[in-house]
Amino acid sequence: MTFEQLAIFVAVAEREHLTKAAASINLTPSAVSTAIKNLEHRYGVELFHRVGRRIELTESGRIFLSESKALLARARATELVLSELGGMQRGTLSVFASQTIASYWLPSRLMRFHASHPGIDLKLTIGNTRTVADAVIDGEADVGFAEGDLDEPALAASVIDQDELVVVVAANHPWAGAKTLAASDFTAARWVMREEGSGTRSVFEHALAKIGVNSDDLNVAMVLPSNEAILSALKDSICAAAVSRLAAQQHIEAGKLIEVNFCRPIREFRLLRHKERHSSKAASRLIEMCGHSAQSSSSAATVAANYVSAR
Repeated sequence: MTFEQLAIFVAVAEREHLTKAAASINLTPSAVSTAIKNLEHRYGVELFHRVGRRIELTESGRIFLSESKALLARARATELVLSELGGMQRGTLSVFASQTIASYWLPSRLMRFHASHPGIDLKLTIGNTRTVADAVIDGEADVGFAEGDLDEPALAASVIDQDELVVVVAANHPWAGAKTLAASDFTAARWVMREEGSGTRSVFEHALAKIGVNSDDLNVAMVLPSNEAILSALKDSICAAAVSRLAAQQHIEAGKLIEVNFCRPIREFRLLRHKERHSSKAASRLIEMCGHSAQSSSSAATVAANYVSAR
C-alpha cells in the first residue's frame, strides 16, 4: 500500500465520484479506478458500492476512510518536520478556509507567504465553517480560518479580524427606498440563504433572533452555497439576502444592489488550530503573516487584546 493509493482513495471517498476525484488530484479517471481496484483486490475488501454510474462507500470503506485520513495527516506533519530541518525550502501546508475569508481576505496573505517561502506548496480547500472545523480536528488542515462562533473543545479559536453582515436587495426591490423595516417585513419577504453550517447563516439567524424574528419563519426561496451565487441570484429578483460586506461592497457601490436598514451584525474571522497538535514553522509563519501569534491564547481577554493589535 502506498501513500498515493491512500490519497486516491480519500479523494474518491470524499466526492463519491471518480471523475471529480481524478480532476482534484491531477490523474486520469482510469488511473484512479485502477488504484481503487488494486486496493480492493489486494486486501479482499470492497470499499465502494457500484450503483449504476454512481459509487458509494461501503461500511468497510467508511472505516478505512477514517484511518486513511489520519495516516495522511500524519504523513503531512512528518513532511513538514523535514521541511523545517531544511529551512522551509520544501514542503506542503494545508489550509482550510470558509468562503468569505478564502475569497476576499486570505488570498493576499497567501501570496505574501508564497513570495517569502516559494518552496512550500500551499493547498487551500474552501468549505463552510463546519467543514473547516472538522478538517482541523481530523488533522487534514494545518491551519483553519472560519467565521462565526464555534464550540469545539479540541480547537483553539483566536479572533484575527472582523466583517459586517449586510442585508441587500436589487435596486427595483420594494425595500430599496425603505427607511425602516419591521419584524413582520422580514417574515413576509422571500429570501436567498446560505446553507446550514455556514458562518453567514449562523450570524444572520442570531441577529434575527435579537429583533424577535424566528429564522424558521422566513420564506426561503432558495439555498445557495456561495456569496457569489447569492449576489448573482439577487439581480432583478424580488428576494433579499444577508451577505458579507466584503462580498457585497462592489455591487453596492455600483448601484446594482441596495443595502437595507438592518443592524449590521459583526462577525468575527477566527484562526483555528488544534490544541494538542504542534504548529509547524510553516504554519506558524503563515499565522504571523495573518497578523496573529501562533502562541496566542483563546481566552476572551487575550482574543480582545490580539484583535486590537491585529487591527
